Amino acid sequence: MLLSGVPEGADALRRMKLAIAGLIAVTVFGTVGYMILAGQSATAHLLDTGNQVALVDRDDTRFAGTDLPHVLGDASVNEVLQEAGIMQARALICALDTDAETTYATLSARSMRPDLVIISRARTLDSKEKLVLAGATRAVNPQLIGGRRMASFALHADVAEFLDEVLHDDDFGHRIQQVRLAEGSPFAGLTVADLDVPARFGCQQLAVRAPRKGAFVAAPPDSTSLVAGSTLIVFGTPDQVERVRAWAVPR
Repeated sequence: MLLSGVPEGADALRRMKLAIAGLIAVTVFGTVGYMILAGQSATAHLLDTGNQVALVDRDDTRFAGTDLPHVLGDASVNEVLQEAGIMQARALICALDTDAETTYATLSARSMRPDLVIISRARTLDSKEKLVLAGATRAVNPQLIGGRRMASFALHADVAEFLDEVLHDDDFGHRIQQVRLAEGSPFAGLTVADLDVPARFGCQQLAVRAPRKGAFVAAPPDSTSLVAGSTLIVFGTPDQVERVRAWAVPR
């Protein structure tokens, strides 16, 4: 395995791997315009929202002009992913040149980290199911998403623009965020009424998702039970959401 860049870059990557548990690895830009945009847009948004990012690619020319930690190598090779910090990563985004390469990288990552969130880009609709079978948490087809968003703006412009600002505009004061309840969380075993997110934290509870990617319950009734593995979908300021997250941590 060879790190691209100067030795200082390698040292910075190793320090980051030791210090940052929320690292997100992006593997990576691709060879033509739309794929370059997919990787670079994901990276830019992650950085804008305060996340640490490490890049992986086998073409060192794609790292030109970046001072982000990066690894030169094949993203389907376990040792390369290890050097990029996958064992400390919060998530992995796969946006490689072909669906075959993305599938191999997804398989490798899943074998190393059964618990990792893996988002894999699918170039075709047929490959989405295969990527999920390979271990992707979610397979994303940018053209399909782009087409649906265009239709949403045509039919429900205000709703679409509001969601766009909530999810992507750093200057907008509120966010929709998720808070997953780990084993031992003090929220597990409570009902929605017991927790009373609006009164206790000042934000709104939009939905609850059942464990293991279960069904969403929108505007959950007061009697809805919260269990370990449930996910709260909340809407509030960053400070409000962080307080929910802090209180949800197992004691």
